[in-house]
Parts: sequence; C-alpha cells; structure tokens
Amino acid sequence: MKMLNRIVTGMAVFGISMTFVAYGQESVATSIDTDKVKTAMLCMQRYSWEHGTAMQGVMEIGDTATLIVMARESMQRGKPDGRLSMVGSDMNIADTGVNGPAMLYAFSITGDSTFLEAARAQYEYLKLPSSKDVNGIIYHNNLSEVIFSDNMFMVAPFLAQMGDYDEAMAQIEGIRNLLWNPERKLFHHIRIGRTGEFKDISFWGGGNGWCAAAMAQVIGYMPEEREADRQKLIGYYTDLLEGLLACQLPSGLFYDKITESNFEESTLAAMVAYSIYVGIKAGWLDHSYRVAADKMRTAVINRVDDYGVLQGASAAPVFNYPGTSPEGQAFVLMMEGAYKKLNTL
Repeated sequence: MKMLNRIVTGMAVFGISMTFVAYGQESVATSIDTDKVKTAMLCMQRYSWEHGTAMQGVMEIGDTATLIVMARESMQRGKPDGRLSMVGSDMNIADTGVNGPAMLYAFSITGDSTFLEAARAQYEYLKLPSSKDVNGIIYHNNLSEVIFSDNMFMVAPFLAQMGDYDEAMAQIEGIRNLLWNPERKLFHHIRIGRTGEFKDISFWGGGNGWCAAAMAQVIGYMPEEREADRQKLIGYYTDLLEGLLACQLPSGLFYDKITESNFEESTLAAMVAYSIYVGIKAGWLDHSYRVAADKMRTAVINRVDDYGVLQGASAAPVFNYPGTSPEGQAFVLMMEGAYKKLNTL
C-alpha cells in the first residue's frame, strides 16, 4: 500500500484558461488550456511508449476518468507475455514498462485487481533474463542489442513503484555507465552494451529529457531507508541539469541535438521544466532553478497552437525533424500539472 500511496499523492484536478501579456510586438501566452492539449494528444496515433506516457500526462493533471479508459485499452492491446499497449510494437521491450504506472494508479482508484495483475505481468516481463543484456540492462527492443537513453524513463520509475528499488537503481546505474558523458554532463543516445559500439553518439534532447524525468520520479519513490540511493540520484540529476542548462538557448528551448545547431526543439524544455518543478516541490532541488524552468515553460506554452498541439517537437515517429508527437503533448500536461502543484499551498 505504501507504493500505491506514493502514486496517488498530489493528483489534483485543475483547468487553466488562455491569457496573454504584451511582449515586444507579440502576444505571449502565460497559461494554457490543458483540455485542448489532452484532446490533441488523444487524437494522435500511439505506440506503446507513447500510450504509456500519455497516461502519465492525464494522471498528472488528475483526469482519472480518462486514465481508467486508457488503462483498460492498454490491457486490451497487451500481449500474453505481459507487455502492455502493443499496437504495432512487437519489437518493444523497455518501452512497454512505461505503461505500468498507469496500471498501479488505476488499481488504486478502482480496486480492480485486473489492473494490478497487469502491472505484475509487465514487471515480470521486464525482469526476465531474456529482456536484459549481459550487464543486466533491459534491452530497448528485440531487434538488436541496443540500449537507449529513453530506457531510463520507460523502466526505472515503474520498477521503483513496484518496490524493486535495487532493480530501479541497477537500470539507472547501468544506463548511466553506458551513455553518460562526464565532460558534457549529458547522455549519449544509443549504444550496444556488449560491444560498446555507439549507434547514435549524439546528445539527443529527448533522451536527456527522459533521463531527467526518470530520476526526478525515482527520487520521489525512494523510501527513507534508501536515503543513500536518493542522495546519489539527486547528484546524478543535478549533474545532468548543469549540463542541460549550459546549453539552454536564449529562447528558453534547446537544440534537438543539444550540442549541435539543428533546430530548436520544444519537448525537451517541457521535460526538464517538469522535472525541476517536481524537485522544487519535493524539497530536494533548490528554488533558484525555477528561473530556468519558468523560461522553458513560457517557451513551450508559446509553441502550443490554437488546437492545443505542441509545435516544434521532435516529430514522431522518427524524431529527427520538427513537428509534433504524443510524448510532447504528454509532457506539456506533466509540466503544467507539476507547475500547478508547485503553486498550490
């Protein structure tokens, strides 16, 4: 029950209207209609990680009714091996884990053991030796031996929620050992653990955002008896935040390939702002970081169009040009939910 209490804590329903302030020659939004953002997200086609992240978005804004429907759909589209939300996603391994938190939350709301059973089956799939490489890191997919930076968000928070703190830490440590660049204080994107070969050596923004959000969540799930691990994760997170803020652009955004001048991308800013608000609210991150987070949030809000669609995101499903994505939509919701909680006494 302690695990479920952590999931439920702080989930409050809210709604915000559109307001504008003068800024030079433009109208700059200072808040956003989350219902529009949510509706746009739900209109988008979604693979396993996108559906799971979308569910976290609706959880963060307290929309439990939508969450229950989405969670049922996740189970209905599951595989006998325990993997959830498997629409066009037969190759996915790590990505499916991000659906687990919604199953736990749905169970905490409804008491329906079907949701808990689905969470346990997903957990057991991730724990299978066949799901892991020789170093014990959960594979990204079953097509090759690659490990993505994305994996950290897909599996570590769910493992911690299941009470398997050792495995959550092992996944974070394993991904960090494989992909962390101590000079830039950023994560590379894709590498093969067994050979050390890089499949994508770039510092992809989305991947670093996944890691920031993952660590912020796992810090919050760590019980008192794991204070040493909690402090270690806070150190890892603040190191990453230092690397990210060194690359923040005047607009408040970041390049899609953080250290390369390709295009200013909007999802990473939402991811990082979310993680900062979570850390400040929980008391483990200094309030001074709010300045950077608020700048990110303003930039993100002003990229949401009249239909509630975040523009300038790394575009699904290939993520190498500016466009839109379900995960971008979800992190706008998560950012706004965390912002609301931070400003609620």
